[in-house]
Amino acid sequence: MLNDRKSGGFACLLAGLVFLTGPAIAQELPPPVVSVQTLTPQPMPVINELPGRVAATRTAEVRPRIGGIVVSRVFEQGSTVNAGDVLYKIDPAPYAVRVASAEATLARAEASRKNAQDQLRRTEQLRARQVTAGVDLENATTALAQAEADVGIARASLQEAQLNFGYTDVTAPIGGIVGRALVTEGALVNAQTDIMATIQQLDPVYVDVTQSSSDLFALRRARDAGTLMMATSQEAQVQLYFDDGTKYAHPGKLLFSEASVDSTTGQITLRAEFPNPDGDLLPGLYVRARVEQAVRENALTVPQMAVQRDQSGGAFVYVLKDADTVERRQVRLGQTNDNRWLVEEGLAAGEKVVVEGAQKLYPDAKVVPEPVEATPAAATDAATPAAESAPAAADPAQGADQAAAAAPTKTATKE
Repeated sequence: MLNDRKSGGFACLLAGLVFLTGPAIAQELPPPVVSVQTLTPQPMPVINELPGRVAATRTAEVRPRIGGIVVSRVFEQGSTVNAGDVLYKIDPAPYAVRVASAEATLARAEASRKNAQDQLRRTEQLRARQVTAGVDLENATTALAQAEADVGIARASLQEAQLNFGYTDVTAPIGGIVGRALVTEGALVNAQTDIMATIQQLDPVYVDVTQSSSDLFALRRARDAGTLMMATSQEAQVQLYFDDGTKYAHPGKLLFSEASVDSTTGQITLRAEFPNPDGDLLPGLYVRARVEQAVRENALTVPQMAVQRDQSGGAFVYVLKDADTVERRQVRLGQTNDNRWLVEEGLAAGEKVVVEGAQKLYPDAKVVPEPVEATPAAATDAATPAAESAPAAADPAQGADQAAAAAPTKTATKE
């Protein structure tokens, strides 16, 4: 009897709790407020990130034009030199002697010519009086011509000797940064053989980047199909990044692309030019260049925060339907630009995509939409040629968390 009385009391207490709390549990949660954007086609630059190396615009190896003993080094290693600056001095004494010898040879040749001129004049006078034979006149004329030729040879020899004497000053063929000295005072150098120093012109500099021939041809096919507009060399913008990700301060311009494909790598070389006023870009430096090679007309883009991933790494977004409910839509993404994904497939112009508050949505969930304006796509630092299979996109753990958050919440109802 006591047990029955206790059981009855417990049942009454439980019924009272259900009666008091049931309506509160059964009450529906209010629809979440989400931000939505209407997809509008707009131009979007096609930017590819390509590896490259810095190269000097001009490089000159300083070699002596004559042989001799180096008597002094004039330049400061690593300094900036101008074209024509003296870098080394070679012992001039032997070449000064050759100049003096050539001058003496020229003087003798000129004296011989003067004698030949006088001889011809006398012979002409004698011939006019019929005193000498005609052959004597011919011989005098020939002797003068030979003397004239000897003067020309002597004068050329003197000019050569003077040139060689001037070459004892080894000068810079171009302006730029001169490297380390490769010879020292007292060294014997040979004409046109020994490298004495190297000068590089580093403002501006070239950056040679490589691109897969298949990627470049794909861009051209898209251009021919009318989906892309290829940028000309004057229009193509190039931004440079160092190996640690730091952005180079000065933008560059694309000069040209090679007309051949490397047979071993299948790559095509593109050359860009960058100003280098501070000397940050050194020849051989590895860099990455972001090249704006084309513009995609009527591109559809969505903010990166609107895209979620499922457990398999596939991308999806929530699209607003007519009754203020959402639909989960699988999409195929292209590159990113200005924190926005290019949508290759899955969405159409005019559709409204949830851009904020989508993390806890599920298919057919009721929402309160708040329209927000979309920002136009532009070439910025964030532009990267990301693909659908980007590493961050294939994180299974993240996909599992989002899938769990997307499941509908069950509410208790009163029996």
